[in-house]
Amino acid sequence: AMSKSAVKISSDLLSNPLCEQEPSFLEMVTAFDTAMKRMDAFNQEKVNMGLAGDGESRVCCWFSSVFPSLNVAVKRREQTLQDYKRLQSKVEKYEEKERTGPVLAKLHQ
Repeated sequence: AMSKSAVKISSDLLSNPLCEQEPSFLEMVTAFDTAMKRMDAFNQEKVNMGLAGDGESRVCCWFSSVFPSLNVAVKRREQTLQDYKRLQSKVEKYEEKERTGPVLAKLHQ
């Protein structure tokens, strides 16, 4: 709301009759108007990206849509992590058993 107000103020200043009379004032107000519009656009982009609220999850979703390979890599990592945990629990189970030939073969495997 603040940046929208700043844009409104700069627009009102541009419509001021003094701008027509003083070229230096017009130049300064035009620069101010441009800066306020850029700031408003930047703030709007932040809101659209989700940085204004729950930033981390929304940014992650935004990056996932911009970089689809990121989403694939995250899924692949999660799957690999699940596989690792499953195999680690098997190893722990075999380490607890008596060390016989078949158990050592499975543990080695």
